[in-house]
Formats: sequence, structure tokens, C-alpha cells
Amino acid sequence: MARWEILCFALCSYVGVAWAATLGVVYTEGGFVEGESKKLGLFGKYIDIFRGIPFAAPPKTLEDPQPHPGWDGTLQAKEFKNRCMQMTLTQTDVRGSEDCLYLNIWIPQGRKQISTNMPVMIWIYGGAFLVGGGQGANFLNNYLYDGEEIAVRGNVIVVTINYRLGPLGFLSTGDANLPGNYGLKDQHMAIAWVKRNIKAFGGDPENITIFGESAGAASVSLQMLSPKNKGLFKRAISQSGVGLCSWAIQKEPLAWATKLGQKVGCPTENTTDLANCLRVSDPKALTLAYHLQLIHLPSPLVHTLVFAPVIDGDFLPDMPENLFANTADIDYIAGVNNMDGHIFAGIDLPAINRPLVKITANEVYNLIKGLTVDRGEHGANVTYNLYTQVWGDKPDQEVMKRTVVDLITDYIFLVPTQGALNLHVQNARSAKTYSYLFSQPSRMPVYPSWVGADHADDLQYVFGKPFASPLGYLPKHRTVSGAMIAYWTNFARTGDPNKGNSEVPVNWPLYTREEGYYLEINNKINQNSVKQNLKAQYVTFWNSDYLSLPQVANISVIDKLPWNTF
Repeated sequence: MARWEILCFALCSYVGVAWAATLGVVYTEGGFVEGESKKLGLFGKYIDIFRGIPFAAPPKTLEDPQPHPGWDGTLQAKEFKNRCMQMTLTQTDVRGSEDCLYLNIWIPQGRKQISTNMPVMIWIYGGAFLVGGGQGANFLNNYLYDGEEIAVRGNVIVVTINYRLGPLGFLSTGDANLPGNYGLKDQHMAIAWVKRNIKAFGGDPENITIFGESAGAASVSLQMLSPKNKGLFKRAISQSGVGLCSWAIQKEPLAWATKLGQKVGCPTENTTDLANCLRVSDPKALTLAYHLQLIHLPSPLVHTLVFAPVIDGDFLPDMPENLFANTADIDYIAGVNNMDGHIFAGIDLPAINRPLVKITANEVYNLIKGLTVDRGEHGANVTYNLYTQVWGDKPDQEVMKRTVVDLITDYIFLVPTQGALNLHVQNARSAKTYSYLFSQPSRMPVYPSWVGADHADDLQYVFGKPFASPLGYLPKHRTVSGAMIAYWTNFARTGDPNKGNSEVPVNWPLYTREEGYYLEINNKINQNSVKQNLKAQYVTFWNSDYLSLPQVANISVIDKLPWNTF
């Protein structure tokens, strides 16, 4: 290291302490980085923000991430970098770049002293393993995953990361030629980078929490289960997704890799030639080769999500349900939104969101038949009978439509989450387990009034948007956001959501299989929000009664999807 760099580093650090509690220039394993120091209000507090720090080298197509070689001079870490290459919402073009393995850090500072030994929270975004980015969606320069409110209110360091998506992140031939899981390995490399470097930013490398939503929540779960992460983090939070979800693992990777290979003109006779060809194919063509069908689906939407992690015998050596021994010392919060399945239901049966359009019992039955194809007609019948028992002789449309949302919420999110909680408790040594149900009604004006918390509705509250954009919210929304940030950051600090720097509205008890405690989170949170045995009848049905039925088929839509899917 040049003498002037050492002098600059020492001087910047000294000036930071002397005149304002900010970090200035920080030395990482790759070299010096300089972020933005932002003053907070009139009270002399600051937050340091570092955007776009590389945690790995620019990746090669369909290859594992590699360490970054480092840089000369001081890296200006003041702007978000590209998200990873992904299809646009119209699915006619791509956005982002292959050079995308960057992370962002928010560090709150006191008035006189630089923060040290702080808890660290690493965010993994969702988006069906197809879309998303570490900064999140942007509206008027208000990024969804801006970590400032969490960091300042909970006095923790927040890190958000990028990882590869779609075919570039999860394409696999199911063998060593193209093992897949590149997106998971990106996440792992980011977590490991934080473990090695966060001390220089004032973080405690022995107190790292990973948290995420949807595909990010399933990723959190899979990172817990992978033996590759032993010792890298201490706690985890899964919001609407776990490794046991049907969409979290792709069980037929070769079939999909073959179909995509045919679309881009690769030989498919053997996996060696197929993998070699895919690796030299145009990344944009690979990304656009898959088309997510959203109308006239041949089966429920959840069965058409193609690109996901695989059991590769290495990063994921076995099916998720067999890997929970690896979570024995990792504290865990997992939960769902009470209408997580609404967005899926609105695609599977669009009439759900059209008050003047009716759905029929036959449509509900056919949807159930599509979900339960592995247990055949008998499985569809018993499932239909269970969910329609509340209908009575003449059910109104709201009851029928809510039934569809409940069914899909249970199947896609709630039941696998309860399974993960039970397996975590069963395998725990020192680890603690907490369960929640988020039920703050959706604020989407186009939805019917009966719609509760839809998928991703929790994100605005976890990231403090009611505080960051107060004119867009009511006091009750700040109640929800304040409670979630308090519970989440207390948990990150101590492993107990009730204990830490922040007061909470009610004590959240541990989850056990015997008592089944969970916390219902909404703006009316009080002593009555602590409940037991979340939807026990339905959870028991899916985890026991349904599984005891004879399996007649695998859940697969590979032969049903039309060619224009690829």
C-alpha cells in the first residue's frame, strides 16, 4: 500500500472522528472505498452509505462466482450499480448487466463516536428468482430497499446484495456439466464477504442476520440449510417463503435446460455439449428464451415457475427437509402474509378481482385439480371438500373468492412455512424459533375491500416507508412499520425480538410444536395478537392427510406449456 494512501486513510478517519462521526474512507480486502455521509436532521447524527461495492469479480456466464481481484486507489461507492440481467416486465427486452455482483451498506453513526460492533442485517430480495435487485424498485428516487430507516431506527448495519437471476442464475443440466445454483452461490459469496469485511465498517462479524422475502425468503432458508454457510451468520428471517415451498426447488432441471437449449440453437444430445454451448450463448438470448406465461395458463401459475435452485449434491446436498440439522444453532423467524396467495389467485382466476364477474364451483374445483395433480382426482376431491365446507348451500361470491385465496395461500406459502418452523424446532440446539402472520390489509385501491395482506405487502413496513414517505401513509401504518422494525432489529441484536434497543407493543413468545404460538402483526397489535396453532386443521391436512394419499403423478408442466414459453 502506498504511503500516501495510508496517510489519507488515517487522516480521513481522524477528521471523521474529530468533526463528525462518519467513517470517511474504509479499507476492505479489495481496496479503499469511499461512500456518502448523510446528516440526519438537526441533532448531529449521520448515516454512512456505501453503494456498489463489488463482492465478487464480474461473473462468467453460467459459472460459479469468483473473488474480486481488487482495485487501485479509492473506489467511489456512491451510486447503485446495475441489477443482474433480467427480463423487463414486458418480457420483450432485458435490463441490468452480467457485471452485477455488488452490495450496499448503511451504517448509522452517533453524534460523537463512530459505531462499532453493531449487529448486521443482510437483505436478499425476492422476485420469483426471475427479477429484482439489491436497491429494489425506484419511485421518484425512493428505492424500496433503502436500508436507512431500518438502520437508524434499529441501530443496526443494513446490507443489500445482488445475485444472478433467471436462466443465468439457475439454469442446470442436473449434473456436473452445469450444476446450477449460481444465484445461491452469489448470495453465499456476498454473505462471506460481509463476514470478512464488515468489522471495518463498524459491524460485528459474529452477529449477522440474513433476511428476505418471497424468493429471497426461500433463499434465506436454503442458505441456512447449506453446509457451505457454517458459521457465517447467526440468525435468519424468512418472509413468505422457505426451502420447503414447491417452487423453491426445481426437480426437473435437465428437461427445462434442454428446452431452453433448443430455443437458442444448442445441441441437446448430451449434457456436455449442451452445457458448453449454453455457456457461450448470448446472455440476453438466454434470458429472453424463457417467457413467463401470465394468461390462459395450462396449470396454476406456481407450477410454471421454472428457474429455481436445484439439489446439486454440493451446495444443496439433499432435499431441504433433510438438511435442517444444519440450522440447529441459527435463530429463526418465519411467517407469511394472510393473503399471500392473492396475487397468484388473480392470475389463475382473474375474476377474483372483478366484483361484477362471478366464479363457479367448477372453476374452483379445476384449480384445485391443477394444484393437486400429484394425488390425482381423489386428492382434488378431498381438498375441495375441505376448503368448501364453509360455503353452505348458497355461498356468495366473496366467500367463494376468499376460499380460492386461502387455498392458494396455504398451498404456496403457509403450509410449507409451518413445516419449516416445525423442522427448525425439532433440530434446534441453541436456536430459537418464532412464527408470525402479517395481516395489515392491502393498500392497493384496485383490489376488492375484503383483500388482506397480499404478497409483498409487508415490504413497505419492514423498510420503513411510512416514516420515509409520511404523506403517503396514515398513523396506523407507522404503528405497523415501527413494530416490525423493532421486532426485526431486536431479533438481529439478541436473537429475541422482544429484547434489544427498541420497545415492542407486546411480548412475542417462542414457537413450539406443542403450543404453536405466533404473533399476528397489524395496526391493532396488542395482547390479543398473540395466538396459537395457525390454521391447524389445514396444516394437518396438507402435511398428513394429503400426503397419505397415493401419489399418481409428479407435478410437472414441461409437456403442457406451449412452445412460446421458450
